[in-house]
Amino acid sequence: MGHALVRRKAFTFDQGIKYFFRLNASVAIIAILAIIFFLLQQGVPFFFRVSAWSLFGGTWSPVRGEFGIWPLFAASLWVVGLSMAIAIPFGVCGAMYISEIAGERERSFLKNFVEILASFPSVVLGFFALAVLAPLVKRVFNLPDGLTILTASIVLAVMALPTVVSISEDAIRNVPMSYRRASLALGASRLSTLVRVTLPAAKNGVIAAFMLGIGRVIGETMAVLMVAGATPMVPGSPLSPGRPMTATIASEMGETSRFSPHYNALFLIGAVLFFITLGINLVILKMTSGKEFRE
Repeated sequence: MGHALVRRKAFTFDQGIKYFFRLNASVAIIAILAIIFFLLQQGVPFFFRVSAWSLFGGTWSPVRGEFGIWPLFAASLWVVGLSMAIAIPFGVCGAMYISEIAGERERSFLKNFVEILASFPSVVLGFFALAVLAPLVKRVFNLPDGLTILTASIVLAVMALPTVVSISEDAIRNVPMSYRRASLALGASRLSTLVRVTLPAAKNGVIAAFMLGIGRVIGETMAVLMVAGATPMVPGSPLSPGRPMTATIASEMGETSRFSPHYNALFLIGAVLFFITLGINLVILKMTSGKEFRE
């Protein structure tokens, strides 16, 4: 009788835990659906008041009734592309060094340093870029103003580095030691083993780090708003000013009248950003759902 009571209590506890986690998962799903519904509810009315071409083509000038997001989207592409072009080589090389070359004390110091870098508020990095990096870019390239796409890209690359380094380092360290031993046994050097064996074996994790880095920088607002130049035009080069989509929402949302075409257009920009980020997360989920390494 006592054993049956214990089993019944254990079963009830297990069921309670199962329903508790199911409730938490359901809340997360409902929250995502609610965000999607709210963005579409506030953004879709734009198409009933202004033509679709006004959003996906043309220029961005709300004063003249022009709501083309292409200049904003192009600026976002420039910033994301340049920042990842900077962050990926430095981040992966840093992860390779931390994982395979650095000693224990050095590895611990570098990992702690990367974690501290990840904790810096974006507005602090934005102030640093505004005070130090922008004047440097202005002086080096002989520009009238240092607030450019390049300045914003460098700041975002610094923000993305902790994500790229941490995830790449974990992926490299998870490569089975037997891969390295086999390569060394065949006469390959440590560097050749790292570049030709270990890194290719960890490519899924490195690509996931790349995608998460994109997700990190594409949603950044404050630093981009401060140093990108705030000019809603298609950038002709990295030394041109621009205004990415996030910066546009942050700078103009407080100035719009509610339910106006401008208001709806800003919500549509938010919906575009949301679905881009969602797509990136789905790609990462697909890539990381493969088979794990086994010794």
